[in-house]
Amino acid sequence: MKRILTPVAALLLVACTPPTQPEETAAATASDTAVLVVEPQATSDPTAQVDAVTSATAMSNHSSFNGTLVIPPQRHATVTLTMGGTIHGISLLPGEYVKKGAVLVTLQNPDFIDLQQTYLDAYAQTEYLQKEYERQERLSSQEAASQKRFQQSKADYLSMKSRLEAAAAQLTILGIDPDELLKGGIRPYLEVKSPLNGYVASMNLNLGRYIEAGQPVCDVIDKGETLLCLTAYEKDLQDLEPGKPVQFRVNGMGEQTFHATLLSVGQEVDATSRSLEVYARVKESNARFRPGMYVSAHVEK
Repeated sequence: MKRILTPVAALLLVACTPPTQPEETAAATASDTAVLVVEPQATSDPTAQVDAVTSATAMSNHSSFNGTLVIPPQRHATVTLTMGGTIHGISLLPGEYVKKGAVLVTLQNPDFIDLQQTYLDAYAQTEYLQKEYERQERLSSQEAASQKRFQQSKADYLSMKSRLEAAAAQLTILGIDPDELLKGGIRPYLEVKSPLNGYVASMNLNLGRYIEAGQPVCDVIDKGETLLCLTAYEKDLQDLEPGKPVQFRVNGMGEQTFHATLLSVGQEVDATSRSLEVYARVKESNARFRPGMYVSAHVEK
């Protein structure tokens, strides 16, 4: 009888044990698990926005752009030779300031001497043939000369006059005044002169080096007027209008702020970058400005 009652008693004890409360289990689980809640931090300026394409931060009252300092094409000259030659003399160094008409380099080329001789010969021949043509014209009007001789003298004169004008045009392209050639005679060296006031740049020359026709000698940059070339995007077009004020800073010049006026907005969007160029005229002049320096600018909306 004991063998039967013992298992039954065990079952009764298990049945009488109170079940674990769900609330206590949930509380224990909650106490063992830490939940971290991160609150979004506010930016220092609630109006700042980050562009998803350019990653640039812009304020609600103005648009931000990056770009460089550039020189207008009218103030940037590339000195190119129209006649090749061997460098005989160099008058300056890169970075020096030159005035318009100053001699940059001198070249020697036998063809230059031949051209001058051609002009002088054509000038002398033209003077003679012109007088002969005028004489034959007078005789023809008096019927004292044949029309054939008159027509021949006219053709000779006009032909030589054309040769004279062609030689004069070539000399003018080389920077030689034909009238000065008549007064001073043949020059042994061709002088390459500066086309404007400015600073010499991109100069890589040495004595004795031969330079082909069409090859650049150097650049001359007039920094009297400086522009901003800024990169804008399609989304910025509504805020870009000529005449708007621009504030900018130049890389390497600290926190100093300069001012400009929006000049023009590009009319073509790049197919790859979806960008376009915007130009602004700088109001201040600064000796430290250099073409190609990076700038960060703001345009008021």
